Amino acid sequence: MTEPRHVAVIDIGKTNAKLAIVDLEDLKEIDVRKRPNTVLAGPPYPHYDTDGLWDFIVSGLADLRRTHAIDAITVTTHGASAALLDGEGDLAAPVLDYEHDGPDALSEQYDAVRPDFAETGSPRLPMGLNLGAQLYWQFETFPEIRRKTKTVVTYPQYWAFRLTGRAVNEVTSLGCHTDLWCPRENRFSSLVDKAGWGGLMAPLARAADSLGPVKPDVAAAAGLGADTPVYCGIHDSNASLYAHLVSRAAPFAVVSTGTWVIAMAIGGREVELDPARDTLINVNALGDPVPSARFMGGREFDRMTAGFAHGPDEADVAAVLQRGVMLLPSVETRSGPFPGRAHRWTVEEASLTDGQRFVAVSFYLALMTATGLEMTGAQGEVLVEGPFADNAIYLDMLAVATGLPVSAVAGTGTSIGAALLTTGGGSGPDRGGTSSRGRPGLDAYARRWRHSL
Repeated sequence: MTEPRHVAVIDIGKTNAKLAIVDLEDLKEIDVRKRPNTVLAGPPYPHYDTDGLWDFIVSGLADLRRTHAIDAITVTTHGASAALLDGEGDLAAPVLDYEHDGPDALSEQYDAVRPDFAETGSPRLPMGLNLGAQLYWQFETFPEIRRKTKTVVTYPQYWAFRLTGRAVNEVTSLGCHTDLWCPRENRFSSLVDKAGWGGLMAPLARAADSLGPVKPDVAAAAGLGADTPVYCGIHDSNASLYAHLVSRAAPFAVVSTGTWVIAMAIGGREVELDPARDTLINVNALGDPVPSARFMGGREFDRMTAGFAHGPDEADVAAVLQRGVMLLPSVETRSGPFPGRAHRWTVEEASLTDGQRFVAVSFYLALMTATGLEMTGAQGEVLVEGPFADNAIYLDMLAVATGLPVSAVAGTGTSIGAALLTTGGGSGPDRGGTSSRGRPGLDAYARRWRHSL
């Protein structure tokens, strides 16, 4: 079979959903469609608008197909989600929004059965951020959902199932703080058997496996060729990692930015991860464990800059450094390396110009990222993917705070990494240039920020 050139990537992030055509020859997105990833209030609980997303996917594929060839399709989505399928292959229940706090109601009972961090590399997280906690709460609270559920599939693979009719699970989503996977032994964790879910778990496939051609009804609705292959798909931050994993030697680290900022260290120092600080073991597309750290950096940026103009200049940077303007953790208190701490400013917030606010928030995000990289033992080049790759102030501070070379990666890493699954590898995305480490005053600022914690 001829290798694909134009790959349609279904990319469902926590905040937005995207459909992109990636040209694998140039490793660039050449056309994109977007929509919000809407959360519906219920019943029976807050859940993703999967019907709306499916309409967006099918109509978007049809629209893109009018002007582009589509040689293959693959999927990448946020983590902490799964689909429960009934015996007919329909949803047995809506796909729970992982920010719903319902699972917290059964925390004590769940904690009695979940495996410890040593087995899973999965920290205990609030709300539905542990997929195992979601399943436990859904099945215990809604017995009818447990009766109807015949198959559990991870979220990227749900969309691949909708496209092909083949239900599978995949390790990058299973290994993403779910409590369901044992990364060092490459197997389901003891929770799966203890809870009686073993018979529900769809079989495993690799992220780069072709699950077969698109179903005839989908092909007809989207104007696709009947033989268009659909690939298994991958967890989004692991998609960012994949493009580099197959094209460069360790050690290096990838920082995937979006709603979540995920720092992933490949071949770094041996470290002991602290689950209380939102560190974890991710599992990459090759099935290998990856020390990782996370915080909701994109959410924090939006929260702290909403309603303010951006566009800082050098005078704003100088003012922040001279005045010692600092934002200290945490803006989002329920995740990240400093959980439970309420954020504070070191100056009167009202005294800040919009540009100074932007600079201080960017420094904060860089120093939070540097904390995660340190905790995971990162060494070598740090590659920044996603929206923060366009923020030179963030990149400069990150380079100084880590003492490592930092590069911005051009393009959107999740879509390009997911598209590369269809080829089994290839070159990584072009880099946007190593960030400067020469701006004076950053090193002293980073030291003061850390001393203020």
